Amino acid sequence: MKKTIKYPVMLASLLVIAASAVSSYADMSTKPATQLLAQTDNLDAAVLNKALTAFNNAVEAGITDSQILTVIDYSKASSEPRLWVFDLAESKLLFEELVAHGRGSGDNYAKEFSNTPESYQTSLGVFITDETYQGGNGYSLRLDGLEEGINHLARERAIVIHGANYVNESYVDKNGRLGRSHGCPAVGLDVNKELINTIKGGSLVFAYYPDEDWLKKSEFLL
Repeated sequence: MKKTIKYPVMLASLLVIAASAVSSYADMSTKPATQLLAQTDNLDAAVLNKALTAFNNAVEAGITDSQILTVIDYSKASSEPRLWVFDLAESKLLFEELVAHGRGSGDNYAKEFSNTPESYQTSLGVFITDETYQGGNGYSLRLDGLEEGINHLARERAIVIHGANYVNESYVDKNGRLGRSHGCPAVGLDVNKELINTIKGGSLVFAYYPDEDWLKKSEFLL
């Protein structure tokens, strides 16, 4: 049986222990951030900087040692690319993709977010990737939410990364937006397997929206 993730419980104490090292580590992100932003016109610098802060905190807390970082900006329309995967070791953009949000979160724009089962809403915050499996949506990747009260029920809710036939430019052309999931960050069928294989097994996923309550309380953004 899969053991229950304990990261939300451990996080506060781990971050306190690591606090003295975070500042110097974060300073190292300035140059890579500039290099990463130069590879895309769609990712806002402020969002990337928050993602890098979360990544630095997670590394210093011993939560991940992967240099792969996935950033999702749910403040952008579903009809435009809003998911990026970076190799931070190489300062390289690996993927820039469309990604769906939950049907309970909104139409073209996601506006409502939840950690509640059966809400069909997308969750914000910091996740860590886990194992892959074959399910009803084909090849999929489980996510564990690392933020208590924000996304810690992701596994229980079956919030996973999977491919979907409603995530592509043709769907946008016909409908003005992507189709919507039950809360999962669904990606295109043409890229899901390669993307999942790149980020599986313990890399960080940062799902952003300018929610003031989350931004003020998240221990990953201190």
